[in-house]
Amino acid sequence: MRWGDAWRPKRSGLSWANAELNAAAAVCAAQLAVVCAIWWVGTFDDDTHGAGSGGGLAAVGLLCMLVFGPLLLAVLGLVHAAAHTMPAATFARIATRRVRGSEEAWHLVFVAALGVLWAAVAVVLGDLSPTGTTALLIAASGVLPALGVAYVRRRERATGRVPRSRRIWVRSALASFGACVLVAGAGAVGLSTGLIKEYEPPKLSAGQLAGVWRGDGGAVLRLRAGGRAELTALPAQPEFGDVTTKDFTRCHGTGSWFLDTEGRYDPYSDAYDEGDPAARDGVVVQVADCGHDTYWTIGGSEHSPELFVLFGDADSGDLRILKRD
Repeated sequence: MRWGDAWRPKRSGLSWANAELNAAAAVCAAQLAVVCAIWWVGTFDDDTHGAGSGGGLAAVGLLCMLVFGPLLLAVLGLVHAAAHTMPAATFARIATRRVRGSEEAWHLVFVAALGVLWAAVAVVLGDLSPTGTTALLIAASGVLPALGVAYVRRRERATGRVPRSRRIWVRSALASFGACVLVAGAGAVGLSTGLIKEYEPPKLSAGQLAGVWRGDGGAVLRLRAGGRAELTALPAQPEFGDVTTKDFTRCHGTGSWFLDTEGRYDPYSDAYDEGDPAARDGVVVQVADCGHDTYWTIGGSEHSPELFVLFGDADSGDLRILKRD
């Protein structure tokens, strides 16, 4: 089978037109762009963990995304078409030779089957939830590209001409751009009207904070009800150093902890050493002979709380997170 061979209305082989491959790839690229826009809007109410916008580095990253993003989406669309949409079209062609039915209907059936297969691979390799959003999107990712292939076929039957690949990609780009603008506009309206609420950290008592918290690198923080803390490889501010640097030490042993609800011990808070009821709550961990007092800010949600600390500046710091065991 050769993907680039010209398609004919009365075909006897398993070859496919460039227009069909390009239609599948272009539609996939467009839907990827829209999914990215929706994901971005969905982060409006996420916890930033004290991180900034990235400054000049973020500006450079945005410029690179604008320049190379369309090319990357096109490549991903072609890969998706070659691995998902077009193989499903081949199976549909074979099925219609042995079983009666519409080839377009069979195409959708095999697109759904391959989508479930690729979603299962992602679940196994990516440690995703089988019913999670990402897995469901992967499973359904071939539906719109398959409809794009069907449109190209109908257009050729009606006009006797194959749509030009350049026109397919231009229309796809314009459609995805318009959809992304609509999504971003809806997100902005949602923020301004309050339909999308800004993130609010949970308010936890000292009793609710007591327990075992774990992080990467084997970090373990056990907060006892009486104010005693037990540490294993826990990141901490260096005893001698600037809080705006990424350097940190790992502490072992025992110490103490207490809940700060006014931001007095948060080195990044405007309320530092003064107190502000509006400041984010945090846990102050003190360990003798091992680094400086470390302020672990409370984040996450009431059902899934987190403790985090940012070593370094807000734009490019080293974020460390602990989650309830």
